Amino acid sequence: MTQLGKLIVMAGPSAVGKGTLAKFIVDNYQGFHLSVSATTRPARSGEVDGVSYLFVSDAEFTEMVAAGQMLEWATVHGKHSYGTPREGVDKALEQGLNVLLEIDVQGAFQVKEAFPGSVLVFVKPPSFEELRNRLDKRGTESEKEKQIRLETAEVELAQAEFFDFVVINDEVARCAQEVVDLSQST
Repeated sequence: MTQLGKLIVMAGPSAVGKGTLAKFIVDNYQGFHLSVSATTRPARSGEVDGVSYLFVSDAEFTEMVAAGQMLEWATVHGKHSYGTPREGVDKALEQGLNVLLEIDVQGAFQVKEAFPGSVLVFVKPPSFEELRNRLDKRGTESEKEKQIRLETAEVELAQAEFFDFVVINDEVARCAQEVVDLSQST
């Protein structure tokens, strides 16, 4: 019988580098699978449907939630919905892969409730100023949206103490190694 993989939830504020970190782990370590989230927001430049996200309409998202197809879901920044389709996670875990979820703080607690054995890792920026700089460099949000994300980040950073582990994303390769090490020690 194949041993089930581990479910590793990486959460933290917008622009902390969760996506970069998750991609680095999948690209550089064997046995890791990145779950693709569904979202109702439009694709950003360079994003690919089914790879970056599953881009769905509000109606499709609501249907998925009603049908119990979401492991977790939330409306983020009061604007768009994001969620983790359950089927892909279950399949990857059954194949013995460690599944990375790169999600928001609200969703992390929903996952822990549904999968008590999951490992919650809070990804922090080196400083709030660095988080602001990363959000500016990303250049995907208006000034108003950036302000909302920064206000949300303050609330999310206060939630770090409720996670199993906290890592500081000061350097991607170092932080990725720390996440991998944590996933192997639990």
